[in-house]
Amino acid sequence: MRASGGVWFALGRGELHIGIEQPFTPARKAHPGLRLADVAALETLAERLAAADAPVRWDDRYPGVRRLFTDDPWGNRLELLATRR
Repeated sequence: MRASGGVWFALGRGELHIGIEQPFTPARKAHPGLRLADVAALETLAERLAAADAPVRWDDRYPGVRRLFTDDPWGNRLELLATRR
């Protein structure tokens, strides 16, 4: 991926591919959504993000889903969610 200006991360069975555009403009609306194992894991991650001074914006528009938005260090929007049980 390096030759085409991207990077590929793998952890366990999960993979994340990231491409880079020049000139760079943060994606404020378009974003990846990542599902966590459960609500407890999401809330723990939210606490860690807040402790690191990362933004945590909870969104409760979808019944049965607990989710938040945050930004990566470059200003790109990220969605993190878990299904309520």
